[in-house]
Amino acid sequence: MAAFALGVLAIVGVAAAPNKRATPTSLEPDLYTATVNTSVYAAQATAPTAKVPKKYHMGGRSFDRFITIWMENTDYDKAAGDPNLSWLASQGVTLSEYYGVTHPSQPNYAPSVGGDNFGMDNDDFNQINCNVSTVVDLLEERDISWGTYQEDMPYTGYEGFSWVNQKTQANDYVRKHNPPIIYNANTGPQRLAFQKNLTMFYQDLANEDLPQWSFITPNMTNDGHDSSVTVAGTWMRSFLEPLLSNEYFMERTLILVTFDENHTYTIANKVFSFLLGGAVKGLEGTTDSHYYNHYSEISTVEANWDLHTLGRWDVGANVFDVVAAKTNDIYRPNDAVTLANGTIFQNSSFAGPFNTVFAQAAYPAPNVWIKSPKTARTVLPAIKKIWSGMDSYYNNGVVIPDGQHPPTGYAVNDVSN
Repeated sequence: MAAFALGVLAIVGVAAAPNKRATPTSLEPDLYTATVNTSVYAAQATAPTAKVPKKYHMGGRSFDRFITIWMENTDYDKAAGDPNLSWLASQGVTLSEYYGVTHPSQPNYAPSVGGDNFGMDNDDFNQINCNVSTVVDLLEERDISWGTYQEDMPYTGYEGFSWVNQKTQANDYVRKHNPPIIYNANTGPQRLAFQKNLTMFYQDLANEDLPQWSFITPNMTNDGHDSSVTVAGTWMRSFLEPLLSNEYFMERTLILVTFDENHTYTIANKVFSFLLGGAVKGLEGTTDSHYYNHYSEISTVEANWDLHTLGRWDVGANVFDVVAAKTNDIYRPNDAVTLANGTIFQNSSFAGPFNTVFAQAAYPAPNVWIKSPKTARTVLPAIKKIWSGMDSYYNNGVVIPDGQHPPTGYAVNDVSN
């Protein structure tokens, strides 16, 4: 039973609850979705926020804290040419063959925590069923703390589609860039209380209460979506540079800075990415040319803490080399994507429950029997209990399907999305 329940957390504005994991009956996927400003202001006064006790800290084999920060819609060369992003990359390890998995934004964010995009080809208000697990389930099973920090999110646990700047009416926070909230399994009171505004990051930093896994998203201006890579690079350096000299923040921390997708849909979906933090000390200014994609975020975390897996595309995803060197995970290339004459671009989705322009299909079942290559990490028992006995297209290979190369039995997507 997970230790991270309301009964063992300091919750602001909520009474303690029994020490038990959230169940579907306790989920609240539509409770905090109102976007009218009066409703938002009313909820701000009572929204519960969780504080992680310092005693919950699980040491990892390569790092003790994982932080990922995402930017938006920029081709690799353009992002690599930004002086601020280039300077940051020089402080760590550049991942020169890191790829998004499709287009547009949301079907890249969602799989970074859930192991698939479930046919998404849109940025609509999508809610993934509560029986679909995420990295959150894997972390909580081992009592590893987690959270998100979303710039301009109006209050902790906000589930709404977006929130605009009340003075300028510019886009600020958007749901599609906050991956855990897209999954209804993460909408119980306990888990909503871990999904905070970025201002709470500085409070948790000062109190040395940062979670061990976190996803940080700038607002729609600062991530480059509604501005430019120059704006995004400036924000990223101003955010990270002071932290690089913070001993508490840096100690055994692995930071992944990446983009959700590239801008040009007619080329391979390679995005500029790099690793920072104390976990890469001594490797500053180096390049890792192995093939990775957004599923590598999950597999790297699984490997580091010897977690179970989701039984989806996380199982075969390459673990970042700096971590694999300590976890004994193996590397497999994906030449069809990385070579100059590659045939797979990872630019489109195939059929699934959220597909709107090609074809819909039922939720795919995870493969509950696959194991990670060589290291043999197994699927989370709770996932096996839900999905056992169902056919699955997932395997533990490094090659992932896209719209033009779907799983066996799925039609080829000839629609540009």
